[in-house]
Amino acid sequence: MNALIDLKVPLQSELLTTVRLLTGGVCSLAGLGLEESEDCKVCVTESLLLLKHAGFLSAHLIFTREEGIRVFAEGEEGGGEAVSSMEEEISVALLQALVEDLKMERTESGVTSVSFGFGQK
Repeated sequence: MNALIDLKVPLQSELLTTVRLLTGGVCSLAGLGLEESEDCKVCVTESLLLLKHAGFLSAHLIFTREEGIRVFAEGEEGGGEAVSSMEEEISVALLQALVEDLKMERTESGVTSVSFGFGQK
């Protein structure tokens, strides 16, 4: 596994734009086209929102290079308020529609980790 970026990010709404910009840069480094890059940015954002809705206060986010990129997001620092909402269902539906190799781990309180890839053959 060749990690391009490995970071811990607080799950605060105002930081999601920063993570989207970072994701765009990683997609560019991996040679992804505009459409795949946009889809990847949506998937990263929705993954972080799912973790936030599950009550996590931060996430461990890893981008690896494997014939394109692979993204892994895992919730950390529980203790936030877990909220189940229609937004969660929309996030899951978006992820399922945009990636073929989506992997999600869940508990009763919600999603605990999400991984997917883009630009892989």
